[in-house]
Amino acid sequence: MTEHQLSQTIQRYSDFIQNNQTDPVTLYLEGLAPSGRRSMRSLLTSGANILQLDGELEKMPWPLVQYEHISKICSVMQQEGKSVNTINLTLSACRGVMQACFNLGLIKAEQLLLINSVKRVRGSQLPGGRSLSERETKRLIAACKKDKTIAGKRDIAIIALMLGTGLRRSEIVSINRDDYNVRNGDLVVRGKGIKQRLAFIQGENRRLMVPWLKIRGNEAGSLFFPITRHLNLVRRNMTSQSIYDLIQKRSIEANVEHCTPHDLRRTFVTRLLESGTDINTVRQLVGHSDIHTTARYDCRDVENQRKITKRVSLSFK
Repeated sequence: MTEHQLSQTIQRYSDFIQNNQTDPVTLYLEGLAPSGRRSMRSLLTSGANILQLDGELEKMPWPLVQYEHISKICSVMQQEGKSVNTINLTLSACRGVMQACFNLGLIKAEQLLLINSVKRVRGSQLPGGRSLSERETKRLIAACKKDKTIAGKRDIAIIALMLGTGLRRSEIVSINRDDYNVRNGDLVVRGKGIKQRLAFIQGENRRLMVPWLKIRGNEAGSLFFPITRHLNLVRRNMTSQSIYDLIQKRSIEANVEHCTPHDLRRTFVTRLLESGTDINTVRQLVGHSDIHTTARYDCRDVENQRKITKRVSLSFK
């Protein structure tokens, strides 16, 4: 492609965005769960930097991206020592944008087929995250109970809900009061995209939510509210980041090893599997579409290996 042809293509793309008030990056990202958009945008930016594309992500000339460019992104990231997961997620993000280009009529099918033929990087890595022990979960709850303010009661309810249902933090912040049935503990969960499922809050986890529900009241709106430093309720949705910060704060107070909101989800999965629940039922409860994803949340093998190794080491005494 000559410099003149390149300039014309870029101009046509710019005109298209301006006239249609949309672009492939926005179209792709809006199809993702809100919790995943930031990370995928970051990966797209990394890929664009490798290709030396400048400017705003949405205005970059994505229709010019070819097979060799996507291959280069994967190759450079491998040379930089990026993890297999990071490289493959970047590949997936780039493919998603190029699929959006095709859907908008900006590229031909042949170009998309070639891009989709770029192979994922193979390799195995240790699973991220961990499952909390029963002692650690009790410490988390105890740390919240020491806080006699409304923040302590709210945080107990959130942690109990996450441990008792395995909800994602993006799902926690999207729950409305009307989604929760206090009579039987049923909860309507809005998952990725337009998916919905039922979660079931039972036993002690359900009882730990009661003090917060009394404070919150029955009016419509988010189930959980932000709380100001002066302990005033702000009647709007919390953010995913605030849930992350909440878990970090309470884990430090509880003297619990570093854990994240997703570790509470892994804890829920692991405990269900330890109780003998079949993995497909677990998959349904946590809202996974692929059973292999659920399997990656199973932390039992690591704990069993640790215990076995400890027993072997003791046998030498």
